[in-house]
Amino acid sequence: MDEKQRYDDGMQVRRAVLGDAHVDRSLTTLTEFNSEFQEMITRHAWGDIWTRSGLPRHTRSLITIAMLIGMNREGELKLHLRAAANNGVSRGEIKEVIMQSAIYCGIPAANATFHLAESVWDELGIESRE
Repeated sequence: MDEKQRYDDGMQVRRAVLGDAHVDRSLTTLTEFNSEFQEMITRHAWGDIWTRSGLPRHTRSLITIAMLIGMNREGELKLHLRAAANNGVSRGEIKEVIMQSAIYCGIPAANATFHLAESVWDELGIESRE
């Protein structure tokens, strides 16, 4: 696969997972400073990894949420909590990931994520999908 195809495939998955509005916003803020980075993450994160057939997007969302909890990356975590809804992840499944993360990443990280998830669901108007 050539780099253009990898980018195009990555952009398609990126839009499906994160939503057109988010991707469009990220593309309108491109500068000479950050444009190569945006192209790289589209090709590699979305075009190399998220397009792989070994795991469904649903599972990739759960794994990504768990890793972001462990790394304490609130901005990216909020983004991927939103994206999880696009990948069919339920509130109950996210709750279980947060509970698991409490043991391996720490109670404060899990506590903060419970609060963050509730705020994301309030913004999205999601009451319950369990």
